[in-house]
Amino acid sequence: MGQCVTKCKNPTSSLGSKSGDKDSGSKSHKKGGGAGGSHKEEPSAPCSKATSELSNGTKAFEVTVETPVIPTVTGDTRKEDISDRDGLSMPRIEELFCCYKDEQEDAILEEGMERFCIDLCVDPAEFRVLVLAWKFQAATMCKFTRKEFVEGCRAIQADSLEGIYSRFPCMLLEAQGEENFKDLYRFTFQFGLDAEEGQRSLQREIAIALWRLVFTQDMPMILEHWLDFLAENPSGVRGISRDTWNMFLNFTQAIGPDLTNYSEDEAWPSLFDTFVEWELERRKREEQQGVTEDEGRCSDTECSSNTDRLETEGSRGSQTWGGH
Repeated sequence: MGQCVTKCKNPTSSLGSKSGDKDSGSKSHKKGGGAGGSHKEEPSAPCSKATSELSNGTKAFEVTVETPVIPTVTGDTRKEDISDRDGLSMPRIEELFCCYKDEQEDAILEEGMERFCIDLCVDPAEFRVLVLAWKFQAATMCKFTRKEFVEGCRAIQADSLEGIYSRFPCMLLEAQGEENFKDLYRFTFQFGLDAEEGQRSLQREIAIALWRLVFTQDMPMILEHWLDFLAENPSGVRGISRDTWNMFLNFTQAIGPDLTNYSEDEAWPSLFDTFVEWELERRKREEQQGVTEDEGRCSDTECSSNTDRLETEGSRGSQTWGGH
């Protein structure tokens, strides 16, 4: 989305393919050495079992060092995770994060986000990705920090690509709730800001794109006219403030499509006053144009009717003369 959306491509890979799983695992072990080390330190049960079967402590130490990482993730360690994490495997979440994290920064950045979306079989510019970012409480577009990713996976109860993908229907349904949508709507404004530049208002083009995106499931009747107004008045609308963004949701809920119950005396942003004036004027022009076109069609019909009548009378006249 935003700067990221314009660069990300549509997904082409299939979700949950065997080759994709192998590639993901290999990438994580190459790039995330720290994550692999954590796997070896956690499994106390396998190590104690090996110690009981060996004759001395030295042998037990050697076996622990040489134990492969992957078996510990799928063995007793995962059983401990299930009991501690309500069925989730924290090592698998960490491993999934390492598949897409940046080599220099401990976060998934633009390139990693693109690959993540491709592997999830979603378009980075679609509503499902916005909802996922909302559930992960991501602070910045095209970026998941380790904490955001891990806590987000725990929030939606998923520790794999397949698990995340399977949660989309529930997340979309959840976003339709009135209070949840209000929270998603307000989150979207903050999500669209460039935190590094300290932005306090959305760029006009970004705001238009995000308004279209956040209203994907339930589009207000007035939305398209509002966006046309913003697009046709670039000099007068340089940015969208947080207050304007938040109040527009109230506007769509309180003001009817005909705008008859809108009052400038109420505490609406001044931009809304300008929009209502612009919209009413636009509708007036359309009505006048419609009347003119109707009159033109009526004139054509009358002319055609008169012509038909004259032709009919002329034909009768010919028949009469011919009869005599």
